[in-house]
Amino acid sequence: MSKPNSFLDRTKSFFAEIGDMTFFAGRFFRELFSAPFEFKELIRQCYNMGIRSLFLVTVTGFILGLVFTLQSRPTLMDLGAESWMPSMISISIVREIGPVIIALICAGRIGSGIGAELGSMRVTEQIDAMEVSGTNPFKYLVVTRILAVTLMLPLLVIAGDTIALIGSAIVENLKGDVSYTLYFNKVFDALSFSDVLPATVKTVFFGFAIGLVGTYKGYNCAKGTVGVGEASNSAVVYTSMLLFILDFIAVFVSDIFFEL
Repeated sequence: MSKPNSFLDRTKSFFAEIGDMTFFAGRFFRELFSAPFEFKELIRQCYNMGIRSLFLVTVTGFILGLVFTLQSRPTLMDLGAESWMPSMISISIVREIGPVIIALICAGRIGSGIGAELGSMRVTEQIDAMEVSGTNPFKYLVVTRILAVTLMLPLLVIAGDTIALIGSAIVENLKGDVSYTLYFNKVFDALSFSDVLPATVKTVFFGFAIGLVGTYKGYNCAKGTVGVGEASNSAVVYTSMLLFILDFIAVFVSDIFFEL
């Protein structure tokens, strides 16, 4: 009888946490448009989450382009369709693979970092001290971080997609003797507005999800060092699941609108 009760308790706590996170998101939007505005902290967080993640994103994108092209080329050669390589690679990376992979990478780096940082501040009572001193810790700590991730992730995805296509072009140039000019001409001919716009828009929601879950877990961290680890770990797990759900919704919606 303990297992059903345990499962029921976990289900209740899961939906309760979703409700708390919804109120947390509502408070973010209320605080976002109210003064004072923490522009300096926002710029600092944009640097920490954007510029400092750029190397990891570009390396990931470059290897992604190399591996994807190397794995796909033999199959297309067997079918006599190697001329379709630039079109297939560009559409696959820009539409789906680039945004999802880079968002997951950022969820591991940025989401866990936010959860651990805010969790440590909660455990050491720094957030409580800010509240006592009259500072609004939610606006300073939460709003700036969510907004920074929301703004930076689309730029990181664009950078990662670009480097991935460059990596793919290098493979095609070495393996298939395709010039870089010809490769990118085929890439731009294959890509359309309906490919780029939905992929860019959904990265905004990906960034918001990463920031929201990371700040929620850290801001509401349980007392003790164990709580910091749990906040960091659960931030990555919850964000990863949420990214796949958002990706499905984005693909479903964009398919409806652009098929019309």
